[in-house]
Amino acid sequence: MRTTNSSPSAASLLVSLLTCLLISPQTYSADPASQEAALKYIPKAVAASLEKNQIPKEAISISVIEIEPGRPGKVTAKTEVDWRSKQAMNPASTMKLLTTLSGLDILGPQYRWRTNIYTDGIIRQGILKGNLYLQGTGDPKLVPEELAKMMKELQNLGIQKIDGNLFFDRSAYASSVMEHNTIDGESLRAYNVPPDPLLYAFRTLSFQLSKSRTADFIDLSYTPALSQLKVVNQMQLVDHSCDNWKSNIRFNLEPEGISNTDQPLTAQFSGAFPSSCKGVNFNIVALDANTFLTQGIAAAWELAGGAWTQPPIGKDGAVPLAARLLLQFEGIKLADDVVDINKYSNNVMARQVLLTLALEKMGKPATTANGDLVIQSWLKQNGLNFTDLVIENGSGLSRNEAISAEQMNQLLLTARNLPVAEVFYNSLPIAGTDGTMRNRLMAHLRKFLHLKKKPEARIKTGSLADVRAISGYVMSTSGKMYAVTSFINHPNAWRGLEAHDQLLAWLLDDGPEPKQAR
Repeated sequence: MRTTNSSPSAASLLVSLLTCLLISPQTYSADPASQEAALKYIPKAVAASLEKNQIPKEAISISVIEIEPGRPGKVTAKTEVDWRSKQAMNPASTMKLLTTLSGLDILGPQYRWRTNIYTDGIIRQGILKGNLYLQGTGDPKLVPEELAKMMKELQNLGIQKIDGNLFFDRSAYASSVMEHNTIDGESLRAYNVPPDPLLYAFRTLSFQLSKSRTADFIDLSYTPALSQLKVVNQMQLVDHSCDNWKSNIRFNLEPEGISNTDQPLTAQFSGAFPSSCKGVNFNIVALDANTFLTQGIAAAWELAGGAWTQPPIGKDGAVPLAARLLLQFEGIKLADDVVDINKYSNNVMARQVLLTLALEKMGKPATTANGDLVIQSWLKQNGLNFTDLVIENGSGLSRNEAISAEQMNQLLLTARNLPVAEVFYNSLPIAGTDGTMRNRLMAHLRKFLHLKKKPEARIKTGSLADVRAISGYVMSTSGKMYAVTSFINHPNAWRGLEAHDQLLAWLLDDGPEPKQAR
């Protein structure tokens, strides 16, 4: 599927999906004989770790396949380890691999989201007399740097002052997907931010705290800039370890329950802050979407050198038919967004990629169900029949999402045969280097420092309460490429990190040998 200017109906997409079931070729070409003879074992070091950490073997699934060069432009696979690999399990954030790979292949790595700005007024002598209407399509990385570019483009239209208010058109998404539902009740945590067609800076206030280098006081700054926010710092420096710095800090934002988007705000910090902390971030989702966006735009416009006749009020509102388009702003490329999603496991960005698939292929308002339908159709076109797959939001932040380890490895194999293979591969966290794998396998990787061509593990991680997951590629010391997926679903899953690291270390060392079986 490729992006076109037309948006097929749900009915036509259903027909397409059914057609795919009948005629699509099977691209997952693991040798059936080798799959039948797959080694039904858990590697010795992994089994020992599971036993030590009181994780039953029935709580883990493992699939390892060796990806082998086939005819030009195609690769095949040989199954090496198969332990409960067909069992559908909760994959946590490894589900993002399905969302990002399908997004890259369907939309293309160069895809950019558009944020349109309309007005019902006129520009005269540098003053825009009229309202601005922002219409979003779900740009997941409309961050301060991008908003600054947008404001500059507005100024280039000859605008120095704005005499009007702000209206936000979020018609691209169904209202149901914007509801702030959480699986853990932590509505103020950044990882729980709901989708928004006009998502700005992940709707997260990020405060940077650090002991001053020049005196005994606390430096405190924040991003993004908001036009009506005052920060009051009443914290005291204490001579403590920085390990649990957040536990002794109290944060308060007043007034609560804001309805007037131009109302002054006060963020107050009190409590104790360890002098040993060199720089930490305190992130919180404390403002409603309209207040956050209104004050963010107001501040960005002023920072760009623009002015307001009066502080703007922002509210929901559809673009009037008579409004004219002032600016179509394009965000960063999908390929760059996918790096953030996979390396840093950004939940709301992944959810917005799923909704973008629905928006581009089935029209607005985008729903998760339509995004699911688009991905299911794409899977069938690639010969993948994932009967046990459950997509709830595409990010893995879910108790209901499910996929098997074998299916995830089929996906990883399929990726190697797609034009976006390297873009996808490069988006995965590198063990010992970056993302969520930055501090993993470091001791083991030191063994390879003397090698000219070093082995590597590119692994997407996932974690929820009772869930630990890994999925990605390992390049071994001998140059073999393995796709590896393992899920642990158990109350002791939090102890499973060691077992997963043992599995990856084993593959880095070219582990799959019959003599290693247990």
